[in-house]
Amino acid sequence: MKASAREAESSVALKRRARKINRILGETYPYAVAELDFRNSFELLVATVLSAQTTDVRVNMTTPDLFARFPDARSLAEAGVEELQEIIRPTGFFRAKANSLLALSNRLVDEYDGEVPGRLEDLVTLPGVGRKTANVVLGNAFGTPGITVDTHFGRLSRRFGWTSADDPVKVEAEVGALFEPKDWTLLSHHVVFHGRRVCHAKKPACGACPVAALCPSYGEGEVDPVKAAKLLKYELAPGREELLERMRNGETRAELRRAGHALGA
Repeated sequence: MKASAREAESSVALKRRARKINRILGETYPYAVAELDFRNSFELLVATVLSAQTTDVRVNMTTPDLFARFPDARSLAEAGVEELQEIIRPTGFFRAKANSLLALSNRLVDEYDGEVPGRLEDLVTLPGVGRKTANVVLGNAFGTPGITVDTHFGRLSRRFGWTSADDPVKVEAEVGALFEPKDWTLLSHHVVFHGRRVCHAKKPACGACPVAALCPSYGEGEVDPVKAAKLLKYELAPGREELLERMRNGETRAELRRAGHALGA
């Protein structure tokens, strides 16, 4: 869709198209959840901080040892920096992340009795926590609606013609206006899932995309269905039909791992 065509799309038509895209993505990924493993708000907060500049897969391989050693804010606040750095080294930027986690945990202990606050305005004051991380925690640990604008969400929002903004705060505001707040958290999961599996940054699999007919950027990637199918990742990738079926049947990530399924790309 050219710029003039985007301008010609009325706000009502844009909202309808956006919501239809979300409905289709929801049908495509009914199992969409946060891909970081966590059991409580503290674990999700820490895992999200660790996820900067690395993959959720790598974080999920690291956090079991981390939380076995430091299960809560009080124990993490007392951690030795060298030990902490060594545990989280595989996630990259481990020195800066260790410093953030120590400062974050101390703030939680000193100001929030060791508990993760459930308000955006409090979360964003914590070391290493920005608006994206705060929305992840609020939406997935507290049930408070929020849009998580990571690189996938921003890229797809622009490709879908929902926004032309690059600034994450503007993307959040403009996309949020197209949807009911109650849908924001799942919308984030749907879009991020699709970005990781189909609508890749460099070579989107347009010919295998369930929302191709609604996408103004159709044709930027591979349009041949056979060739596009080979670009699919994770559970959609060729040869992973059993994993896809089990995910659609509602098996948890822990159950899938116990069954021997790797959940990486």
